[in-house]
Amino acid sequence: MLPAGVHAQAKRLIVSDPGGPYTDAYRKAFYDPFFKETGTVVVNVARESQPVSLFTAMVQTKNYIWDATILTLSSDIPILESRGLLEPIGLKADEFPGIMPEAIRPDWLGVDVYATTMAYRTDKFGANGPKTWADFWDVQKFPGRRSLRRNALDTLEQALMADGVPADKLYPMDLDRAFKSLDKIKAHISVWWTSGAQSTQLIQSGEVDMISTWNGRSQSAIDGGAPVAINWNQGLYSIEGWGIPKGTPRADIAKQFVRFCGDAKRQAMFTDLLAYGPTNLKAYDSIAPARAALLPTAAPNIAGMVLPSPQWWNDNRTKATERFNAWLLG
Repeated sequence: MLPAGVHAQAKRLIVSDPGGPYTDAYRKAFYDPFFKETGTVVVNVARESQPVSLFTAMVQTKNYIWDATILTLSSDIPILESRGLLEPIGLKADEFPGIMPEAIRPDWLGVDVYATTMAYRTDKFGANGPKTWADFWDVQKFPGRRSLRRNALDTLEQALMADGVPADKLYPMDLDRAFKSLDKIKAHISVWWTSGAQSTQLIQSGEVDMISTWNGRSQSAIDGGAPVAINWNQGLYSIEGWGIPKGTPRADIAKQFVRFCGDAKRQAMFTDLLAYGPTNLKAYDSIAPARAALLPTAAPNIAGMVLPSPQWWNDNRTKATERFNAWLLG
């Protein structure tokens, strides 16, 4: 949608984002400020949950329905880089003081971080909720209804940590050990969730007492008044950011926009509406301490988390996913 008063023939950049709260947060932090600075209207469309196929098709057919999209480091970037489908941007870390080193590559700029964490009901456990994945697996000490994501990514890492593997020793993953660990908890999982909205509903309604889910989903339940706590320890964080499809005719303005989004003060603006962390850690100079405490990249929160290996998942995604899906049905 064009800002009020802007003629339909104004210079435009079309981007895709995950929709929902992302759109409102990004419009406040990036889209409207970019228009004010450059005169280019940023028109957003909701992206597919896995944009790699559409991204690939656009480059191959040269039919560009958008000029930049949000991509996830661990799942999307290795595939697109290996296929040569990303427009070169020439990004360098020294252009963005304060940015996390994992959040910048020559052809991609991470702008937000979400985390897969454990959440639990405080009306069930009080202040003594599960603190580790080993606790989550311990059905005797922590009885209650449990939910995990119906996806190999994150769930395999959690299974290994539950079995005692340190977070910094997860890769290369020992799949046999991971599935043996999953065997121990399988009968105690009440729901294998498949969407973020479902995970929010499960913990907010009290249908489950503990869950592995994205921190923003848990925060939504908390903001809605549910007695829920987030445990950041042994969380798995993911970085999302902008990539440009190779060959788009609006590549130059898209590159300008991507750089624009690396600014610390602009990133601080989206955290008012989206409980995800900025990648430029200087943004915390502009974020109220109470809000910062809810964000994944705040120093106390990220200290106990790990970034899933993009390279391992690029090399092993098909094998791990097929085995996980077969295990669920077994």
